Amino acid sequence: MNTLNRRQALRAGSLAAAGGVALAGGVTGALGAPAAFQHGVASGDPLPDGVLLWTRLTPSADAVPGSGRGRQQTVGWEIAHDPEFRRIAARGRVGTGPERDHTVKVDATGLAADTWYYYRFTWRDSVSPVGRTRTAPARGSAVDLLRFGVVSCSDWQAGHFAAYRHLAERGDLDLVIHLGDYLYEYEADPDGVRPHDPPVEMVTLEHYRRRHAQYKTDPALQALHAATPWVVTWDDHESANDSWSGGAENHTEPDEGPWSERQAASQRAYAEWMPVRYEPGGHIYRRLEFGSLVELSMLDLRTYRSQQVSHPFDRGIHDDERTITGRKQLEWLTSGLVTATAQWKLIGNSVMISPAQFPSTLNTREFEALTDLIGPIEGVPYNVDQWDGYTHDRATVLRTLRDHGVSGTVFLTGDIHSGWATELPADPLTYPLTGDSVATELVCTSVTSDNIDDYLRVPPRTLSLVVEAVLKLANPHVKYLDFDSHGFSVLEVTPEAVRMDWFRLADRTDPDSSAEVTASYRVPAGTNKLERVPRSLDGATPRFEAATEAERAEAERQARARQARETAPNTAARRDDAPSNEPAASREAS
Repeated sequence: MNTLNRRQALRAGSLAAAGGVALAGGVTGALGAPAAFQHGVASGDPLPDGVLLWTRLTPSADAVPGSGRGRQQTVGWEIAHDPEFRRIAARGRVGTGPERDHTVKVDATGLAADTWYYYRFTWRDSVSPVGRTRTAPARGSAVDLLRFGVVSCSDWQAGHFAAYRHLAERGDLDLVIHLGDYLYEYEADPDGVRPHDPPVEMVTLEHYRRRHAQYKTDPALQALHAATPWVVTWDDHESANDSWSGGAENHTEPDEGPWSERQAASQRAYAEWMPVRYEPGGHIYRRLEFGSLVELSMLDLRTYRSQQVSHPFDRGIHDDERTITGRKQLEWLTSGLVTATAQWKLIGNSVMISPAQFPSTLNTREFEALTDLIGPIEGVPYNVDQWDGYTHDRATVLRTLRDHGVSGTVFLTGDIHSGWATELPADPLTYPLTGDSVATELVCTSVTSDNIDDYLRVPPRTLSLVVEAVLKLANPHVKYLDFDSHGFSVLEVTPEAVRMDWFRLADRTDPDSSAEVTASYRVPAGTNKLERVPRSLDGATPRFEAATEAERAEAERQARARQARETAPNTAARRDDAPSNEPAASREAS
């Protein structure tokens, strides 16, 4: 799949597809779509000979999402080699009705490998917007380049989805990978940028359907779905915060009913409303192949996990009976890594697998912000909602990579509203003095969800610089960290390297926000190590990594000073050192 030199040629086509090409009939809604197809179109889970197509039909004014109203209908679909639909590759008809909220999913098969297609749906005299999609390369075929958009944590109430707009406008992406928290379950926030519908916390099937429908009215989200296929997995907010197999932090019984019913409702709505090869009763973890270059394994780290321990000093984090993956999924993951024939093993991973120590040198204000951002760390070193709370499963994965000499494993992660680039040592306690890195992890920041500067109500790249420096000193395997930015990442995969660019939005509340690259790192083939890249895929100099060297050096100096005070004999004399007014930490580079 060669995406080199395609950008200008494809950008116009992708935007035309996203906006709806050659629409016919009906009153138009979002993105110029007829009212019958007001939630847009989408595609996903590409195979060498097929791809999944999605839309939602609104057959009458009362058949709104979640209502259970409206009659059975038949929808036509077609997929073509050209946006004018002169060369049809496949077509058919499919039924839908209130039992699946009038959503439509079609598995279009018999297609050519490594090929761009255009698709649309029809109903009576209405025609949907035109979507653009791509099949995967043939199994085992040589591939010189793949380029993916990587996103997570898109809270409707926290801002607009300008990150999606930027990705849709690129025209050079083969795929978008969404790593979870596609939507949020919370009730309407009176202080939010735009309120949730329904205004209550999602609990019932109607609630989940309505919330999915609301998110899919966003113009930027519709544009990105129409521009390129997606591969998705869920995290917790698609059901409820900090969910596990038997409950969730944000679920109370009996007020909100049995957890099994709420979980089933959330998963059913997800199956209906997302372009994913998943139906209730099956499993969402799956593996997609892209020639000989990439195998992409998407994990489910919520459905089968044991309940989180209450604090990280609980010995339960090391209990081999507790699991974050479930035994079947863990065996599927490890055996797949050992037997993979592709050069790069990418793992869509909804919560961070890298170990993270949170040192006591952080002051109370900073520590509370970290707790809000990444979970219940309770003043001690671990976030027990991540793989840190399930060390047996993590050790099994890392030991498998080490013992079998598996190279080229890269975890792609979301969840924690911050950007990270880390190496994964088989023995974190002795790294980097002894032992090698057996994999790497690249964590994208949030599309809109709150970061540390939002929690602390301080300008970005001020107080967070010292927090980042403190954490990097305590975790030498962490090579890059950004606690402030909202935006997206672009991942480029070649036989020579995997590299990620992190992009920051100027203003998450502005649907027209600009974006700039903040950092670029790559994993050279055969190394399982990270290298900083001085220029991004777009040719820009990463702003935070190059233009603010003085600020980062000063932050590291202050972090070392904190560490020295922490270990000094007269600890009672230590003062809380939060340099929010120090020029070196508060200056934004130009």
